[in-house]
Amino acid sequence: MKPEVIMLMESSLDGKLHPSRWTASPDGERRNWSTMYERVHESLAGDAWIVGRVTMQEMSKATAHPPADVRDVARPLHVAMRGAKSHAVVLDPSGRVHFAGGAVGGDHAIALLGRDVADAHLAELKADGVSYIVAAGAEIDLAAMLESLNRAFGIKRLLLEGGGAINGSFLAAGLVDEVNILVGPAFDGDVGQQGVVAYPGGLAGRCALSFRAATPVEFGMVHLRYAVSRPGAH
Repeated sequence: MKPEVIMLMESSLDGKLHPSRWTASPDGERRNWSTMYERVHESLAGDAWIVGRVTMQEMSKATAHPPADVRDVARPLHVAMRGAKSHAVVLDPSGRVHFAGGAVGGDHAIALLGRDVADAHLAELKADGVSYIVAAGAEIDLAAMLESLNRAFGIKRLLLEGGGAINGSFLAAGLVDEVNILVGPAFDGDVGQQGVVAYPGGLAGRCALSFRAATPVEFGMVHLRYAVSRPGAH
């Protein structure tokens, strides 16, 4: 059984992700928009959230520190903590994210890793108190990873909070149940900046969105909600 997956993003009117680049608005400052995002995050009551490698690296700020002695490394699963109230999950196929401890923002850290990640990296995660799941095949099976998160950690509702690449991968795999986007009163305008979703070849034919709500909130923002299904699914 997979957790319910709710995608939550904050974007400009042109779908870009980095408020530091957005135009200013008299309706609210950038820090107000971030505050609104945190309120919605809390209201969705997830027991885990997931981001990609780049985002988690920015949050953890740690560098590599493998232990000198690498032995008894568990595969495919290491559970460093059971019963955590909230979990910080990273999709890190190459094993490039490092941690300064077993938590990120007070939430227990879990790494979803590719099959070929070195034992030294797994030993580092174990020493730091980080849980991990290693993929069985050459490519990470996202559906299988979600089932493992539910089975091993009891995760029932996962907030998908991108980058665009991880959002696109989950949508393409048919794993997202609902999309929530907080749209801020601003433009970015830089064609080189990543948007809310990025997937090679696009997502046409891979997912369909059904309107649920559009709610004006504070600071000039609008909270959009859509149910997600596969085209033609009943």
